[in-house]
Amino acid sequence: MDVGEGPSYSQHAPSTSRDDTIQAGNTVLIKIPSGDIRSIKLEKDGTVNLGKFGSFYANELVGQPFGLTYEIVDKKLKVLPPRPMQEVEDTEATNELINDGQFVQPLTVEEIEALKKSGLHASEIIKKQIEQHANYSLKTEYSKEKYKKRKEMKYSKSFSVIEPTLHNVCQYWFNKDQNRIRDLRPDSLAQVMSYANIRPGGRYIAVDDASGVVVSAILDRLGGQGRLITICDVDSPPAYPVMVQMNFRKEAVTPIMASLNWATADEEYTPIIASTEPPAGKFKSEGQRARINKRKVASDALMQTREELFAGEFDGLIVASEYDPYSIIEKLYPYLGGSASIVVHSPHVQVVTNLQNQLRDLPGYLGPTVTESWLRQYQVLPGRTHPMMNTSGSGGFIFHVIKIYDDPTASSVMVHRHRKKAKQNSEALSAGTSSTPREGSNTAKTSDSTPAPATSPQPSTAPGEGGAAQPKTEDVEMRTS
Repeated sequence: MDVGEGPSYSQHAPSTSRDDTIQAGNTVLIKIPSGDIRSIKLEKDGTVNLGKFGSFYANELVGQPFGLTYEIVDKKLKVLPPRPMQEVEDTEATNELINDGQFVQPLTVEEIEALKKSGLHASEIIKKQIEQHANYSLKTEYSKEKYKKRKEMKYSKSFSVIEPTLHNVCQYWFNKDQNRIRDLRPDSLAQVMSYANIRPGGRYIAVDDASGVVVSAILDRLGGQGRLITICDVDSPPAYPVMVQMNFRKEAVTPIMASLNWATADEEYTPIIASTEPPAGKFKSEGQRARINKRKVASDALMQTREELFAGEFDGLIVASEYDPYSIIEKLYPYLGGSASIVVHSPHVQVVTNLQNQLRDLPGYLGPTVTESWLRQYQVLPGRTHPMMNTSGSGGFIFHVIKIYDDPTASSVMVHRHRKKAKQNSEALSAGTSSTPREGSNTAKTSDSTPAPATSPQPSTAPGEGGAAQPKTEDVEMRTS
């Protein structure tokens, strides 16, 4: 298979959270010849307008795989094959004798517009321009390739559908408005996910004020298995714009994701639950019945989410918020399990360094570190591989720490639950056997009533401090026997 310069169908492992093909109602990222990326929503039986690049029927994309390149022909789509990379032969030609004046290109703008209106293909228009260009033969091979690409960007009626992977969607939002995602570059987002150890089946808490890019990344890695509780500052479920481009299936997200605001995330707060009974004692209409039933389902889901949060034992906390991260961690710290990762991303280094200084001396936190990712993009072409001239200044700063139990005798909440369950089973078993006494039960009761001596870990004696330890009586008897 030839490797093309343009996008081609990707061979990624299929995602369990979204469809592998384009569906009606999806929000699709389209790369037009000028290099810009646009976000469009495919409405069934609708028409997509790309301005001067043409328009096409939305149904033409439904059912097609992501990553293909299309050409618009009379509002129909024609799949273009990937363009193979071609070696550019270096010649002795230089650009020093070229004088780009007014009469280098004899074709006028009016003549080019007439050719476009006549239905002439873009490649034919470019060919005519090359034939009549006075200095084209004096250009180097690299200059000729750049000239062709500029003309294709101007006259070509083609586009590519970008696969909605986390990297592509994050890159789209970073280029569009990096302030809305708090300078979370794709490489920084990948590092956050790695630090937080996001995996299928995990249970996580997220505080996302970055338009939902963190929530989208967690859901993408969970793959429909696990649990995610998001904490926000609004009463209604938060709107995460980034999730729109990810095109998650509803049945893959709804069972594993829930949201609470800061008030309902407080154990001392009592939510105000609206009445689930009709005011007059009976329902006036089916509409009223449906509204009250919907209200009851929402109330039950809220209480269940609160109980799940307060039960704790979550595997990680991921924060990308404009609020003070120390107050957020202090609030949600009790709900994390042992060895849980706490990751905070901020576009400002002072925020994470202050947090590091605050948590460094506290016994419940292990190894607070601050890192900054660095990224440099390269153009990779035969004979033309070099770093890009422009790059982003920073992808933000990442703070990472691990929760530990500062009490040596502390144990997980799950351990207490298992002990309680074992005690209940033991009591039930003893209650069942007490009704049928057997011979020797009095002796057993006497031995059971005798408390066992309490044991505590003794400090080990170093050699030369207090002499050698005396062997136990059991050990001596075993040796003599």
